[in-house]
Amino acid sequence: MIKKILIANRGEIVSRVIRTCKKMDIRTVVVYSDADMDATYISEADEAYHIGPSAPIKSYLNKDVIIDVIKKSGADAVHPGYGFLSESADFAKEVAKTGAIWIGPEPEFLEDIESKCYCRQIAEKNGVPITPGTTAPVSNVEEVYAVASEIGLPVLLKLDKGGGGKGIEKISSFESEELTESIFLNMKKIGEMAFASGDIYVEKAVLNPRHIEVQFISDKTGNVVCLGERDCSIQRRYQKMIEESPSPIVTEKDREKLYDYTRKLVRAMKYTGAGTVEMLRAGNGEYYFMEINARLQVEHPVSEFVTGIDIVEQQIRIADGLPIPFTQEDISIKGHAIECRVNAEDPVSFTPMPGSITRVSFPDTSGGNIRIEHAICDGYKITPYYDSMIFKLIAWGSDRNDCVENMKTALNQFEIEGVATTVATDLKILENEHFLSGKFSTSFLKDENFI
Repeated sequence: MIKKILIANRGEIVSRVIRTCKKMDIRTVVVYSDADMDATYISEADEAYHIGPSAPIKSYLNKDVIIDVIKKSGADAVHPGYGFLSESADFAKEVAKTGAIWIGPEPEFLEDIESKCYCRQIAEKNGVPITPGTTAPVSNVEEVYAVASEIGLPVLLKLDKGGGGKGIEKISSFESEELTESIFLNMKKIGEMAFASGDIYVEKAVLNPRHIEVQFISDKTGNVVCLGERDCSIQRRYQKMIEESPSPIVTEKDREKLYDYTRKLVRAMKYTGAGTVEMLRAGNGEYYFMEINARLQVEHPVSEFVTGIDIVEQQIRIADGLPIPFTQEDISIKGHAIECRVNAEDPVSFTPMPGSITRVSFPDTSGGNIRIEHAICDGYKITPYYDSMIFKLIAWGSDRNDCVENMKTALNQFEIEGVATTVATDLKILENEHFLSGKFSTSFLKDENFI
């Protein structure tokens, strides 16, 4: 059985994993850079190791130094959180060489799904609809134009091994081949630098879609259980801001179809652990597979709220070789949950605003319908080195309207001084008539003049 877990990450996800480990009587090891010396989880963990300068490449992305900590600490498992090395096949292989258990899908699987084209091929082969486009990389702009002529404009150019909303460009016209060439070559360069691959594929742009994803867990015996869907359509620059479960637009019939697609993909890929199948819902109600995320998602708490399942606990159990202790029939969606990501950003321009938190006061969580995930405190320094998200606020209600009211109350109770945040933006979204009606798309922020 797993006895000690090293959490190879930073920020609120570290505190989140520690909470479950304490419940399971598992010791924890954390790592931190110069920038995170004041993080609250350093004192929450059983052991803490400094791993280098603030720049991620010298700390959280430095495989060698983290592997060294695994050996020094005697950790027998590694939880990678999300971002950084969470989907790195090379890192997962190095972890395995130490004898520690990787809490996630097998390294070989991670290697395969780095390619979105591979995932599109698997989906197409197993009857899961994909957006029209290529299932292999294109070599040049002439091929882009040929595909676009066949499937129609606009199209999206996507990096085959991109992620996190990076490496996506829309082509809306054939007017400037020179501009398209420039975009294509720039994307290749970014891909080679950021993801070690400049491969690009083409897909039809689904205009004003809903972003719907299914949370699932799958064990080593082939059991797959879906934990509801999440609506992640409130986003800017392909980055999610507000997520909720269940989606106000997904019907029970839709849900059954989404579950069927998820099981087909997961079983065909022989996936083990927790993961997410991301789909786009077109205006005509059709669903298209987009990608699979082979890790815990930032927004996993909304699924935990409505199902009562601790997803981190299930990740650990599955990595330990244990079967899922419940079936799909045991899962029911109760009430409604919403998550607001609060960033240290200007609430209008969304420009990151690093600085020091002089004072912070959190909302009341004693009622059980509010959950806060964070690693900040008075005096905490927000640096420009990492993602600008500083905490997540999750609310539950008996229905969507009740949940929105609970979230608004919590956001209004939250107080932070010293840095700008997006709390005001979240409140404005929650009071918007189109958000309240459930009738919105991924273009919501643009349509409603938030950006």
